[in-house]
Amino acid sequence: MTSLSHEELLRYSRHLTLPEVGLAGQSRLKQARVLLVGAGGLGSPAALYLAAAGVGTLGIVDFDLVDRTNLQRQILHGTSTIGMAKTDSARARLHEINPHVAVETFPERLSSTNALEILKRFEIVVDGSDNFPTRYLVNDACVLLGKPNVYGAVFRFDGQVSVFFAKDGPCYRCLYAEPPPPDLVPSCAEGGVLGVLPGIIGTLQALEAMKLIVGVGETLVGRLLLFDGRRMQFRELALEKDPDCPVCGARPTVTSLIDYEAFCGAAPTPGRNGGGAGIEITPQELRRERGRKSNLVLIDVREPRETEIARIEGSQLIPLRDLPRAIPHLPPQAEIVTFCHHGPRSLKARELLTGAGFANVRSLAGGIDAWSRDVDPGIPRY
Repeated sequence: MTSLSHEELLRYSRHLTLPEVGLAGQSRLKQARVLLVGAGGLGSPAALYLAAAGVGTLGIVDFDLVDRTNLQRQILHGTSTIGMAKTDSARARLHEINPHVAVETFPERLSSTNALEILKRFEIVVDGSDNFPTRYLVNDACVLLGKPNVYGAVFRFDGQVSVFFAKDGPCYRCLYAEPPPPDLVPSCAEGGVLGVLPGIIGTLQALEAMKLIVGVGETLVGRLLLFDGRRMQFRELALEKDPDCPVCGARPTVTSLIDYEAFCGAAPTPGRNGGGAGIEITPQELRRERGRKSNLVLIDVREPRETEIARIEGSQLIPLRDLPRAIPHLPPQAEIVTFCHHGPRSLKARELLTGAGFANVRSLAGGIDAWSRDVDPGIPRY
């Protein structure tokens, strides 16, 4: 006898006729518990296909709200759910896809204080995060708990997928022992991502999770799959376990979760916990100062293509990459405010200018996006 109802037998009939899945494999899918870290670009297709496939329990951890800028790629959500918690939007959509799937939501930021407690409830973790602190956190928690981590990442036209399972192969730290400098890694908001790309990578993550559950095929443990969307080309790199890995090596030094924001040198979120007095200026403060300070210079460090979308009248465009060459031509006594899209690039520009001897340089908190939201709604947001 089977634990599947008549309706489920019909729903999953195309699985049941696959010799590699069959009734036993579908029953394993029903009993499985999979956690999705993030309900965004990667988590959306992964969640949809895992729910459709009949994974019995899906967990979703995400602290964010649905934003209009998400809809170009985050297909779990729609126009009607803008402003809703992503976990609530995801649960409603997944229930519509398959009412037989239980969805457990965690509308909170994954952190060193809650990660072990959340992850231990699930068999497999699908990492759809978009930042290095969370990737290292998920990796270390999975290693400490002995769980497989189905990893995916996307940027512009490129993506990568692997399965990090320290019991059988390398972990994420074996591949990336140290995080890159934060100023060298633009976010998707800053660098962009082709909308269909997360669909490709997230679907591959769902496939790897299903193979782990059913026990069929060869997973990406010990392999990194690279995808180039411009060339429509897949490449594969062999990965080896690092015997000196600090978390999964022979003599681990990371035996508990650490401060991953500090480990990755992550900058504070623009506009929140700002850089402190003299480092950032709010849009409202900038509006007041522009009206009374004639020596205030507003420098836009975005790329020229971004100014075609939106610009602040009276600003001077100097892309961040060109700023070192432009420094000798800037008035040394000027009060300078730098800005970009959301803030990270302008904070880097401020560092360059203060390092070059400029005494009064601040970064616009939240960038032109915050200026549009709080001061001039006539400027398009993107």
